[in-house]
Amino acid sequence: MKNLVIVESPAKAKTIKKYLGKDFTVLASFGHVRDLVPKEGAVEVENDFAMHYQIIQRNKKHVDEIAKALQKADALYLATDPDREGEAIAWHLCEILTKKKLLKNKPTYRVVFHQITKKAIQKAIEDPREISQHLVDAQQARRALDYLVGFRLSPLLWRKIRRGLSAGRVQSPALRMIVEREEEISQFKAQEYWSILAELNKNEDFSAKLIEYNGEKLKQFSIVETKSAEDVRDELFAAAQGFLVVSKIEKKQRKRHPSPPFITSTLQQEAARKLGFTAKRTMRVAQQLYEGITIGMGAVGLITYMRTDSFNLANEALAEIRDFILKKYGKENLPDNANFYKTKSKSAQEAHEAIRPTSVLRTPDSLREYLTDEQLKLYKLIWKRTVASQMVHALLDIVAVDFACDNKGIFRATGSTIAKPGFITVYQEGVDDNKSDSDERLLPEFKKGEKIKLLDIKAEQHFTEPPPRYSEASLIKALEEHGIGRPSTYASIISTLQDRAYVVLEKKRFYPTDVGCIVNKFLSNYFTQYVDYDFTAHLEDQLDAIARGEKEWVPLLEEFWHPFFELLQEIDAKVERKDVTQELLDEKCPECGKPLSLRLGKNGRFIGCTAYPDCKYTRNVDENGSEQSEVEVVADRKCPKCDSDLIIRKGKYGKFIGCSAYPKCKFIEPLEKPEDTGVTCPKCNKGTILKKKSRRGKIFYACSCYPKCKYAIWNEPVAEKCPKCGWPILTIKETKKFGRQKVCPQEDCDYKVSVDDE
Repeated sequence: MKNLVIVESPAKAKTIKKYLGKDFTVLASFGHVRDLVPKEGAVEVENDFAMHYQIIQRNKKHVDEIAKALQKADALYLATDPDREGEAIAWHLCEILTKKKLLKNKPTYRVVFHQITKKAIQKAIEDPREISQHLVDAQQARRALDYLVGFRLSPLLWRKIRRGLSAGRVQSPALRMIVEREEEISQFKAQEYWSILAELNKNEDFSAKLIEYNGEKLKQFSIVETKSAEDVRDELFAAAQGFLVVSKIEKKQRKRHPSPPFITSTLQQEAARKLGFTAKRTMRVAQQLYEGITIGMGAVGLITYMRTDSFNLANEALAEIRDFILKKYGKENLPDNANFYKTKSKSAQEAHEAIRPTSVLRTPDSLREYLTDEQLKLYKLIWKRTVASQMVHALLDIVAVDFACDNKGIFRATGSTIAKPGFITVYQEGVDDNKSDSDERLLPEFKKGEKIKLLDIKAEQHFTEPPPRYSEASLIKALEEHGIGRPSTYASIISTLQDRAYVVLEKKRFYPTDVGCIVNKFLSNYFTQYVDYDFTAHLEDQLDAIARGEKEWVPLLEEFWHPFFELLQEIDAKVERKDVTQELLDEKCPECGKPLSLRLGKNGRFIGCTAYPDCKYTRNVDENGSEQSEVEVVADRKCPKCDSDLIIRKGKYGKFIGCSAYPKCKFIEPLEKPEDTGVTCPKCNKGTILKKKSRRGKIFYACSCYPKCKYAIWNEPVAEKCPKCGWPILTIKETKKFGRQKVCPQEDCDYKVSVDDE
């Protein structure tokens, strides 16, 4: 008997073929095979939301290949990914093949596995099931919702703001998060406060903070003025007479428990913190580790499926991990029973597993020669987290020591020592925004009544700080906490916001653009419900209920669509473009006396006369006026032309460094240095290729030796020689029709290969 197995990627097909033998042919669908037709009426709202699909052009050849192979096969096994999207792909393939009359009298099976190992694959083939219509319905409902929102709301944005804009069901609440954080920061009023620190020494230097003064406990803002802080400092220093006395010692032990094994969101967060990976890069590398890496014995999947929200580990994996810990780290580091973790998510699919190595015996060191640098880094992170999750807790000795300064004040120092490292031997979770445990420093041993040498007492000025802008890790964490999106969508949400130029990533923090702020203002003011976090999360919960078979998908769409469509029509009729893109200022035009307004143009926000086109007065937002919220001086730098201060300015192409003496001095330079790709310039062979932005915000790549070398390309370079013409580099090109390809940048060379084909 000949059997045809369909998976999503060619790399996975190659690995699985090895496990199934000569009676099985394994082909790849190359992802999704059908999508909604890209035009009005793809979802018929008046016909129970009937959906009209077409084969995706770039995958037509793969569908044809599958159809051809099926003619010679006796049975079809659909082994697409074990999630809703994978279920939908399997269903779409069945629909296509049924229309071609190729499934008549041929059994069709749905097989699911969460790791690509011989045992898992063979078990899945032996225990197939039918396609889950509930999962398919949930995916269809999600796709219909995204279409109805995007296809109806985007044209409204064109009419009310500018052409080319678009809105998304889950991206819009994410944009709201970033904009609201920026508004918090801009409205934040810094509050001054002072801390009084005693510099002490007992064999080594350490410090203690004033917590009590003249018998009163100090709050954070008790000392707020320079004069009073210095007065307190002088009084205490005089009273101390060169030493402080240990007045109280408190010791206690604290347990620190290991973090659970990775799920999709925590993997993306931790890879961002510890490796500097974007969410998109993390998922790309994880996909490679899941689908199979050649490690001497052939290709093998190294981790379990990386799109999951379950903390579960299979019993056989737990047994192997516990045995490994016992042999490697000793009985004292192995708990009596396996550690189990309960997910907080209502939607978690407990039948799935957390992200773990397919075998803990494949240590990172044993795979070093087979993996690329980024593959090894991510695998090591997953391996360590998995092992640590099944080890005993760490035990910390916490000590707090009070030092008396005569009868004037009490200083306190806190610290800790690791009494029993437990899981910390292997792994510790990273933290966001430099949040760390202030207790984690070592202190000398003390005795009550002991005199400790005082080196100095310092008064240090501080200012309260606004909340930090979102990083990729903290944004994903916030999305997860609010229930916005699901494991497979976080990376695409972030990429979409950047691709639409609604946000930019600077110094690993998200800043909303002018367009992003205007779009968010429009949606928040007029479509409040649909960017509401609770509403978005509730909709996700309803989609999960459809997947579980607890809710029908058509009534859900009806419940959403009718009030949404009525609101669309109302806003379209009532709201004018100027209501969205203009904001009146309390200032008159210097040329005609009419009011000025803050407006949105094709290159960002500017100030213009409301009498346009009769009066054409305009100026930049940061030019000659209070509209510039704050001038940020560039530290320790002067203008190389006139020696004036350099400041960060904002022009129509974004932020840049400019001379404060403008317009007398017009010196400017980029705000940030371009990112170095590390690829040697193929033209001069001296510089490296830098990632840059054009004045209109488009990314391009150019030699670092410019203007001596003017080599530049539009696509990301790869340090691989063209196998056809020998040019020293290739580039990554991505199109809707052909997907991601490696191509030769030389005009007279037509070499190209799909990244998925490699």
